[in-house]
Amino acid sequence: MDGPSPAVAKYYLYQAADSVGFIWPVFTLFLLWNDLSYTQIGTLSAISAVLVVVFEVPTGHLADRFGRRNVLSLGMVAMALSTAGFVVAGTFAAFVGLYVLWALSMALQHGTADAWLYATLRERTDAEAFTRIRGRGGAVHQLVSVGTMVAGGLLYVAHPTYPFVASAVLNAVGAGVVLTMPRNAAVEDDVVGFREAVGVVRSQLADASLRVFLPYVALFFAIVSVADTYVQPITVEVLGSVSPPSALASATRGTAVPPPVTLGVMYAGFALVAAVASYHAETVRAWLGLRRALLVLPVLTAALFVAPLAVPLAAVPVFFVMKGANDLSRPLVGQYLNDRTDEAGRATVLSAASMVYAFVRAPLKPLAGLLADATAPVVTVGALGVGFLLVAAALLVSTVPVEAETGGLAGERAD
Repeated sequence: MDGPSPAVAKYYLYQAADSVGFIWPVFTLFLLWNDLSYTQIGTLSAISAVLVVVFEVPTGHLADRFGRRNVLSLGMVAMALSTAGFVVAGTFAAFVGLYVLWALSMALQHGTADAWLYATLRERTDAEAFTRIRGRGGAVHQLVSVGTMVAGGLLYVAHPTYPFVASAVLNAVGAGVVLTMPRNAAVEDDVVGFREAVGVVRSQLADASLRVFLPYVALFFAIVSVADTYVQPITVEVLGSVSPPSALASATRGTAVPPPVTLGVMYAGFALVAAVASYHAETVRAWLGLRRALLVLPVLTAALFVAPLAVPLAAVPVFFVMKGANDLSRPLVGQYLNDRTDEAGRATVLSAASMVYAFVRAPLKPLAGLLADATAPVVTVGALGVGFLLVAAALLVSTVPVEAETGGLAGERAD
């Protein structure tokens, strides 16, 4: 079997270096270690989300105008600097500044990476391969995260700042990798002005195929993002309830296993499940069809959010499903959006879609933080699931949030 083309291989390397696996299993614990409350953590996430809203369209236009690989590389540099900053930050104001930089790094990459890949495949092979390549790229990202997440838990035990040092180094290497990726020459040599790009965004986001779809998937990505904030405290509490309170005892010799190490191993499991789900995105598309998959996955995931309210131990398997569904949905959503986006200003339009995601996520983060402080994180996750199901039911009764695929797979044409 032939291997991936050089361009696709470099895309996979970019996905590997884009991992934040070193820090993700312990990120909330790290913020709590710095004496931040859940409300403050939610506020930081809301600040980041609001700034992503502000940054998305301008950074997407920068990518279309000055080169998608250049902007991707700049995003990786911003991520490396932000991650490194957590090593020395010690005040809420300092964390706000780092979240600003983190938001900029996300905006520089959101939309841009998918636009680069879709245009590259369209120029060199076939844009219909997007779901497959995007899914496999997500799998590479998650498989690298399997190792870095285990290492991150161990590094955190040595010192809470060590995972951030390792992550900054990996992201910095990624910035160099991106610069070796080919240009989207045909697109970047024929750019439109910012005003014209904004007009394109307005017309395409107002199109019937996207007008309801974007808020629908934005709410799904938002509840997953918010729930992810509470994975660590919920897991520590749930596993602690069935283990010696000192530290989740080891199966051998009664040795105490620190919670960060347990979380690192569990997050590696999350990454492995997400890698398998992302890798098989094209298989799911062929089996269910793009429309059916994008309707079923969010609703099923949200319904499971309620389970830990009745059975606390169900939280861990629910989180596994959540991670898999999120990474399976990403390439499917990317295919849906790219198929309905014009080449001119593609990165700008996809960044605008990410702006909608952030716009929905922004108020949800601090509200969830307030609820978690007033009740408990597990109650907050359950409330997120119920809220999504109510909104989804209203949309399904009144309109069609996801249109049928316009071409390609026979299985989808049968819908």
